Amino acid sequence: MLSIVESLLIFISVSQSILGFLGNGFIGLVTCIDCVKNKNISMISFILTGLATSRICLIWLIIIDGFIKIFFPDLYISGKLTEYISYSWVIVNHSSIWFATSLSIFYFLKIANFSHHIFLWLKGKINRVLLILMGYLFISWLFTFPQVVKIISDSKKKNGSSFWPLNMHKLEYFMSQFLLNLGVILLFILCMITCFLLIISLWRHNRQMQSNATGFRDPSTEAHIKAMKIVISFIILFILYFIGVAIEISCGTQPENKLLFIFGMITTAIFPWGHSFILILGNKKLKQASLKVLKQLKCWGKEKLLRTP
Repeated sequence: MLSIVESLLIFISVSQSILGFLGNGFIGLVTCIDCVKNKNISMISFILTGLATSRICLIWLIIIDGFIKIFFPDLYISGKLTEYISYSWVIVNHSSIWFATSLSIFYFLKIANFSHHIFLWLKGKINRVLLILMGYLFISWLFTFPQVVKIISDSKKKNGSSFWPLNMHKLEYFMSQFLLNLGVILLFILCMITCFLLIISLWRHNRQMQSNATGFRDPSTEAHIKAMKIVISFIILFILYFIGVAIEISCGTQPENKLLFIFGMITTAIFPWGHSFILILGNKKLKQASLKVLKQLKCWGKEKLLRTP
């Protein structure tokens, strides 16, 4: 039986899931419609569509995995289901982090302004940079999948048909989790580096504009301040995501602590749904499309009220 606090946290996690499906579904739909209209798939369209799709799958996995662990722990222990979730998690989690990192690098190379020759070379080869990153994603999968298979097979040898890696020694367990997430950790570090460099570039530009100010804010300055806020929000949410994953991993050594696990699940889910709304507000096309949808919903609501006797 769940406590009141645990029930409240589960309600929050379900609400997060609904928001995540709506936000990411909207981004994917608008981007696909835009590609059909233009008869062209740009790099940014590919990244946004992939990011939205991977995050919808990620939210599903977080919720399904969490609910099974909370409500049906016996089902989770028994074999095949855990295997499927583990393999799906590797694909979806790596893909989601890859698309998020690719998006940060894309904006960094498009918006930032540095005179260093390496940056200028990367700026001119942005498509190649993202292709190299895609190669890294496949290498990361090739490195991670054998470890997952090994952990599952070792666990089955110890426990028969059941899968319960929590019987490992704590140090062994955390080391295995670190190696499993090494690929996404490196992507996270790369993403943070590009985000901080972008903030530095935007901050420098903002200072230059302020020194040349004539008493009112230039539209370019406003845009750069807005971009800084978006990047900082992204960094905070990304860090929260990894904190949430770390909490869920640590709960592997103490499965009886449901409250901590649910809190970790909520913290993990903040990033995939929260960042989708930041993208909608920060992207001109997505923002305009969302305002049109809200306007139509408002008109539909008024019409419904007028028809009501």
